[in-house]
Amino acid sequence: MIFEPISRHATIVISLMLREIITRYGRRGLGFLWLVGEPLLFTGAVILLWSFIKAPYQHGIRLAPFVMTGYMALIMFRHMISYSMGAVSGNLGLLFHQKIKILHVYMARFLLELGGTTLAFLIVYLVLVAFGQVGWPADPLLLYYGWMSLFVLSVGIALVVSALAMEFDVIERIVPVLMYAILPFSGAFSMAAWLPPTYRAIYLAVPIPHPVEMMRAGVFGEFVETHYDPLYPLFWGGLLTVLGLIMISRAKEHIDAD
Repeated sequence: MIFEPISRHATIVISLMLREIITRYGRRGLGFLWLVGEPLLFTGAVILLWSFIKAPYQHGIRLAPFVMTGYMALIMFRHMISYSMGAVSGNLGLLFHQKIKILHVYMARFLLELGGTTLAFLIVYLVLVAFGQVGWPADPLLLYYGWMSLFVLSVGIALVVSALAMEFDVIERIVPVLMYAILPFSGAFSMAAWLPPTYRAIYLAVPIPHPVEMMRAGVFGEFVETHYDPLYPLFWGGLLTVLGLIMISRAKEHIDAD
């Protein structure tokens, strides 16, 4: 039956996800709730901090939903990359099992981060709606598309970075620094419309702001000027995913040899 392999792979991935939750957050206390609570706490803290040091509106946009759309996207992007670098080394023993493949490990971590940040995003959004800080999405499908295109792009970048980390230990030290260096180009705390046209073109050459711009267009609608190419992040996500899988296959041979 065609569904048997799919069911087998799904069972392996779900089992790895449960193992990752227990390994990362433990069995006691809040446990797996931290999967949602961590991005929720960070986003809430940033919104609260910015509400004290900045005006209630940024270029005509309410501060809280602006921070929500940008910072939640940034959290998923950063978590996808940071938690993927140790995916193989943290599960090396499991890879000796014939049924468990390296892609199962990555899929488990990627889906775990997607599920946790998506649920946290939904909770923050509903809280802001309840407090009258934001309305319902003007275009829910565009919001969803922007979020998922960011996920695809994050997967591609994470696979490439993870493959490099498997071969070069120094990558794990460099990546956190690069994460801070890329903040001005992440779209988290700025918008393309705020930049002069010349700098805007350079800014939008980076694929990361495009999903964030789509998310904000989906939330605020025509009220806010946005600039994005819906296919640009998918192109880069697909290209980097293929490149990352090739690099991981090559790096895995070195690990097996060791």
